[in-house]
Amino acid sequence: MSRIGKKPIELPKGVTVNVTGSEVRVKGGKGELSWSTPGGLKIEVDASHLKVQRQGDSAMERALHGLTRSLIYNMCVGVSEGFRRDMELTGVGYRAFVKDDKVEFAIGYSHPVVYALPEGIKAEVDKKQTKLTLFGIDKQLLGQVAANIRAIRPPDAYKGKGIRYAGEKIKLKPGKTGSK
Repeated sequence: MSRIGKKPIELPKGVTVNVTGSEVRVKGGKGELSWSTPGGLKIEVDASHLKVQRQGDSAMERALHGLTRSLIYNMCVGVSEGFRRDMELTGVGYRAFVKDDKVEFAIGYSHPVVYALPEGIKAEVDKKQTKLTLFGIDKQLLGQVAANIRAIRPPDAYKGKGIRYAGEKIKLKPGKTGSK
């Protein structure tokens, strides 16, 4: 048995889970998420607990057991508490602005870069306009949006300028030593 897969999920207060066929719908205070489970797995819902069980012992079922449990757990946490991802802009004149559902970046290019946020993701910028915080209930979508934003201007290897996750350590390369 998968160590993660056999752990029961304790449902947070105010979260309801409906399983119809292979589709799992999780509804909570912040919204609703749904996901289709792969074949060979069975989901049992009690009043306050949820368990994921394998029907067989094939390699694919064993591989998907813990994954399914983790994804459903993240859905439960997302609709009850939500997720956030902090990002930092490092560099002289690097700034971000939030306008409706778009984030506009001034990051050293000759033009501003506009990134349209997908539905379900919200963004905030601090007063200095160098810290960007993303919010959402879907952990996978939030991580993908953060990765897409980081890819606009990844941190440079020599000075560290660019967009990075908060707390991310960048190992800087030494520059040229110069002529003697």
